[in-house]
Amino acid sequence: MDIHRLRVLRAVVADGSIRGAATNLGYTPSAISQHITALQKETGLTLFQRAGRSIEPTVAGRTVAAHAARVFERLAELESVVSDLRAGRVGALSVSYFASAGAVWIPPVVAALAREFPGLRLDLRLIELVGADAGPPDVEIFVAGAEFGETRGYRVRELLTEPYLAVVPSSSALAARDQVDLVELRDEAWVDNDVARGPCRQALLDACSTAGFSPAFHIETQDYPTAIRFVAEGMGITVIPRLGLGALPESTVAVPIVNPTPRRTISLRVRHAVADNPAVIRLLDLLDTHVHRTAASRDVVG
Repeated sequence: MDIHRLRVLRAVVADGSIRGAATNLGYTPSAISQHITALQKETGLTLFQRAGRSIEPTVAGRTVAAHAARVFERLAELESVVSDLRAGRVGALSVSYFASAGAVWIPPVVAALAREFPGLRLDLRLIELVGADAGPPDVEIFVAGAEFGETRGYRVRELLTEPYLAVVPSSSALAARDQVDLVELRDEAWVDNDVARGPCRQALLDACSTAGFSPAFHIETQDYPTAIRFVAEGMGITVIPRLGLGALPESTVAVPIVNPTPRRTISLRVRHAVADNPAVIRLLDLLDTHVHRTAASRDVVG
């Protein structure tokens, strides 16, 4: 059925006359009559009957008009949804990130987005736990060198390059140092901290190889906070990117590493299909703000 003719039907039923409906809709009475006649042919129903010199809707006409009202309510909702989608106020957005970026940047970014786009549903994915069937994300924060899918169809740019630091017990002689050569950590008891054995760990191993040794991992853990806790208990040292340090226990100290300084580069990719979405634009703006704060507050080299 023609939506426009249903709108005419509702107008005639509501006003009770063809002339009144014509005035309200800006049509001629003849045009209104033609639309009603065509709608009766479409439906195979008698929608109006003569009542003296005027017309009145039949039971079928009132029933169709009542159901048409529901249709127009849903259309109005759809128009509102489309408008909100254009403005980025509703819909879904998938964001993938690795653990240390998630701990520092994602909570304040998501909190701001939730306030500004209350209808937006965010699908937050921790890269280390994402399954193969998750599908490509709309936005992803990742460490350069990671293979998390093709970059085709995405805009990719660097966010930050940051150094690694040695986290040592405060009782260690290294704790009093302003910096330490990487090779000086050769004989320390190392606590591993990367369950994924991914690009973050590889950047460290490459730096150690440049310094002429391979670290001897005496304890293997799955994340930075756990590794730091082992260091706090005097079980060894661990080497962690600056973003992953968090609030260190009082019994530990983070010491800069030189000659060479291990570094990792954090990058961002955004799907072309969502790049112009207002919510995505705002997300990237918020993320850049927090990345810059991180760099400024911690003297991260970018």
